Amino acid sequence: MDGERPSRPTVEQLRAVVHPPEVTDRANAEHWTSATYLRRVSVYVTALLVRTPISANGVTVLMIIAGFLAGPALLIPGIWGPLAAVLLTQLQMLLDCSDGEVARWRRTSSPRGIFLDQIGHFAAEGSIGLFLGLRAAGFVGGAEPDLARSWFFAFVGAVLMAGIWLNKSLNLMVVLARVNAGLDKLPDVPGTRAVPPSSLLGKIRQGARFIPFHRLYHSIELSLLTLAVAVVTTGWTDRLAVDQLFVLVMAVAVWVVIAGHGAAIWLSRRLEP
Repeated sequence: MDGERPSRPTVEQLRAVVHPPEVTDRANAEHWTSATYLRRVSVYVTALLVRTPISANGVTVLMIIAGFLAGPALLIPGIWGPLAAVLLTQLQMLLDCSDGEVARWRRTSSPRGIFLDQIGHFAAEGSIGLFLGLRAAGFVGGAEPDLARSWFFAFVGAVLMAGIWLNKSLNLMVVLARVNAGLDKLPDVPGTRAVPPSSLLGKIRQGARFIPFHRLYHSIELSLLTLAVAVVTTGWTDRLAVDQLFVLVMAVAVWVVIAGHGAAIWLSRRLEP
């Protein structure tokens, strides 16, 4: 839609502008929840947002808040904390769809918006990792945990948060390396300069499609996995021990994921002209 756009567009008018193929067909930038159901909902949310004075960056700030709060929500006892975290991460991703849609409709897309968007994803995933450690430490529902053991698991949560952040940063490092080398941005299409499928690492990556453990550190998947653990252990007498084992496993495994991710980047052609 060219020319001046109405301040109160219909859903059909919005969809024609804010869901172009270059957005909906992105291979790596679109989370599976967006492609599966959130984009079908977000256009209705965006239709309401563009009727208000809120800017696209303002919507991103709301996304940052929702994502960050998913971590502290885990301190609510029982399954209610993980359930709240799941709902907050879903809200985060919904707003993540809508902020870009508002920007495309109003023609206000900018580097500042992209910068804020990255803050939102780092805040959400890091917050969940850190507060998983605090949940395992026993800081749940105002309880008074054994401080000697508590600080160890709080530290494990911090290690998990650091690992999540490093793993997310690897893709950004590719972008930075290409920009500093004067290379073009890689197109966001499937298999762009990936590791050759005939190589050992390529075969491992092919197998990871069936057990995508590396995806468990995204905010959506991590909150869903945490909820699944809470549901399965409902009624157990020592749920704190389960939470402690869970965060320990996740904190160790993230460094295995980082090693694989880094090797996949190094052996691929993403760092080549």
